[in-house]
Amino acid sequence: MKAARIQNLTQTNFCTICTYIILMFFVLSFAPLFSQNETKKDTVNFIYYPDKIMIRANLSSHTDAYFLDNKKGSNLDLETNNSYKLFLSIDYKFIGFSYGFYPKFFGANKDEDLKGKSSFSDYNFRFFLGRWLQTVNYSKTKGYYVANMSDFNPDWVEGKDPYLQFPDFKTVQYGMSTSYLFNPKFSLKSITSFTEWQKKSAGSFIPSLLYTYNRIISQAEDLNGKQKEFDIRLAAGYYYNFIIHKNFYIAPHLSPSVGVKFLNDKSVALGVESIEKETYFTKNIEGGIKIGYNSERILFGLSLNFDDSSYNQDKTTVITNDKVYGLLYFGYRFGAPGFISKPIEKVDEKIKM
Repeated sequence: MKAARIQNLTQTNFCTICTYIILMFFVLSFAPLFSQNETKKDTVNFIYYPDKIMIRANLSSHTDAYFLDNKKGSNLDLETNNSYKLFLSIDYKFIGFSYGFYPKFFGANKDEDLKGKSSFSDYNFRFFLGRWLQTVNYSKTKGYYVANMSDFNPDWVEGKDPYLQFPDFKTVQYGMSTSYLFNPKFSLKSITSFTEWQKKSAGSFIPSLLYTYNRIISQAEDLNGKQKEFDIRLAAGYYYNFIIHKNFYIAPHLSPSVGVKFLNDKSVALGVESIEKETYFTKNIEGGIKIGYNSERILFGLSLNFDDSSYNQDKTTVITNDKVYGLLYFGYRFGAPGFISKPIEKVDEKIKM
């Protein structure tokens, strides 16, 4: 696999947080460009919770993996040593934030002596600006192992022999997305941030522009690699929310997308440096279905999701990233304290959300 080449991360967590705070103020500064200047609330189709903060815990079975499909040789399946991800979220009015990590108390990093250690952190900001949704994301994952060891060593015994490990294989991603909601009678918030609730069943076409910058960094005994990727994708998503007996909902969605990947790879193997610059056509399809319950104070539910992305690295090699995972969530609404509500309300009034 030509991927996975490595470099020590120069930005600290402090710098990362500062970067996102700056981005947050940047987005808010230009928010009037996105607002619809609609001051009237649609109480026929929606229930609003204007003075409530929503906090949620989301437990996901999503795992990070890279799969190299080699038509002329053995495939390579790289995975992280974790069973679950936990995301803690807070949303208020038009702004939200979540933090994700591997929860050790739910069985992350099992069999570290065989598979090694893995780490994960994720920071996500989201801004609902009228019918526009803007997200800003940063994530870092480190520590992978070869999951299909039996394909390379027939004598390898599962549960007894250690897996081939890449403890310094690290992926760092900076991402943003911009989405537009076409149907004003559909509430995307009712199935994402839960800061409002859909009264009547409705759906909407939601196109999105997604742009990410990735660094894939790998170090081994005779290899030092640094790979940089810039991806831009256009997605054509459709979401629908079936409301059942006022408090229950079923919400399927599907979002195919196509894009372009610009890759810059620099590696040093056995003292020989090689540089590669390529452009690839990418394709992706993701979707899922949510089922849940909502009341004035509490909400809970589950979802089943899939995400399939791929691109042809050359005539014989296909890089794929296929995921099927479930998610459980529980949320609670409570009154916003004054030190939070007052500044947010001033911004809300200024941009006329």
